[in-house]
Amino acid sequence: MTETPAVRRTQTDSSWEEAVGFARAVEAGDRVLVSGTMPVSGGAVRAEGSPYEQTLLAFRNALAALEPFGLGVESVVRTRMYLSHVRDVDDVGRAHRELFAEVRPATTMVVVAGFTDSRVLVEVELEAYRAAHREDLRGETA
Repeated sequence: MTETPAVRRTQTDSSWEEAVGFARAVEAGDRVLVSGTMPVSGGAVRAEGSPYEQTLLAFRNALAALEPFGLGVESVVRTRMYLSHVRDVDDVGRAHRELFAEVRPATTMVVVAGFTDSRVLVEVELEAYRAAHREDLRGETA
């Protein structure tokens, strides 16, 4: 993989990353973008039939992708949730609130036609921001 000083990428053991040709997370300057993440553990879809549990697992997987960059939930500034059924909005929202209520990221929830695996009820993305250690316009350290 090509790396530049301002861009760094990480991979996981997901077979989709290799098959499709993408990174799990990309750090570009002060931002870290985490690719669409499903409720998969050990190579298998987990929590079949539970949008709440699938959302928790998918976000935990996405948050784990921030760890190599030294970031955690407190750095998350944007989340996206893709659902296969509108009936799951409340369960997915409840899981999101449990993980992000203190952070309050910008959020989007969209109902889609489906996923690459029909057992998946939700897929998530997130973006994190690393505060730059530089002086802001008032001369204070950020």
